[in-house]
Amino acid sequence: MSYKSLSKNLIKKIEKDAIIPRIFDYSCSNDSAIRKNLMKNDVGTLWIPTFARDVEKILHLPLYNRYSDKTQVFSFYFNDDITRRALHVQLVSRIARNIGKILRLNLDLIEAIALGHDIGHTPFGHTGEEFLDEIYHRETGRYFNHNVQSARVFYKIFARNLSLQTLDGILCHNGAFLSKYENRSFLKTFEEFDEVVEECNIKGRDKIETLVSSTLEGCIVRISDMIAYLGKDRQDAIKAHIININRELSELEILDNNSEMINNISVNIIENSYGKDYISMDPEILESLISYKKENNKLIYKNSQIKEKYNNSVKPMFEEVYYRLLDDVKLKKYNSLIFDHHIDFINKNRKKYIDKDYFSEEANQIVVDYISSMTDDYFVELYKHLFPNGKYNVEYISYFGK
Repeated sequence: MSYKSLSKNLIKKIEKDAIIPRIFDYSCSNDSAIRKNLMKNDVGTLWIPTFARDVEKILHLPLYNRYSDKTQVFSFYFNDDITRRALHVQLVSRIARNIGKILRLNLDLIEAIALGHDIGHTPFGHTGEEFLDEIYHRETGRYFNHNVQSARVFYKIFARNLSLQTLDGILCHNGAFLSKYENRSFLKTFEEFDEVVEECNIKGRDKIETLVSSTLEGCIVRISDMIAYLGKDRQDAIKAHIININRELSELEILDNNSEMINNISVNIIENSYGKDYISMDPEILESLISYKKENNKLIYKNSQIKEKYNNSVKPMFEEVYYRLLDDVKLKKYNSLIFDHHIDFINKNRKKYIDKDYFSEEANQIVVDYISSMTDDYFVELYKHLFPNGKYNVEYISYFGK
């Protein structure tokens, strides 16, 4: 193992800067927070600053609990040692705050973006996202992407009045991946934000892959998201016996193991970004990360064994559930679960913030909102409820299986 450390010159500079007045500050200040509605309870205090308000809004959102049963990558395992999305957002937050602390960024804003960035993720991870996007695009010509949905959950569905900076970071968390984040476009109004969101809905990944957060805090979360999942997904793949560490994994520089990777990339970002008005890493570090992801794609994310299980069970279940719920909404079947467990649930939980009846939304959008909010187990149970004689089923590997 080879854990890198900050250079002695930079350590001395950081220590010196800590005891004299700041000579630079490129953080997003609490005073700069932009909110759509000026609500008294959203004003920051000494003990709960402005962006800490966003953190608490996210933690107390009814959907936050559902992180605990949303797939990160591996859906078909009864195994508490395999990462769920709840742990992932915590890891992103921890990595990003460790870096942001040295760069003197706003740690509350970093935490808010990190904890909220995946709230719109579907059950069954990115594969579930692909299935939902395919159906939604077929029906509407629009795209479904979890980053847009995450922003929508806070901004439109539950209308929690999050700051523009937090919503921007959430939207951009899977945008452009660069060795240097500079020349950022600064969003000043929610009207500008609405335009970017709509472009994402119309153009899909072509637009999303160009997104760069307005804040350095958002840029740090974007990088930390990739750092957090690449190595952790490999650890989980080994636990799930999907890959063999001795035969299949290459030894890329700085990436021999997960903790070493997190440390060394963090060090590199700090070395390249301290005292700067941009976030940067060495180009070779970026290339190593890209190579690492390509290898993960080949061995894990596009593994034929895993894909086959999804296609044979989860995909047709998505189709059947989607169209049953769509019919229920269009025909106003008020005894349907989508009314009791989703539409009425949302109206009840947002009435303090917005008077508009959620049922006024377009039918496909309501169905997409509902399915994307589900945990894996909820989705499976809903399928069984809607189709008690359905021919599809998700078979799980037991705690003691191999």
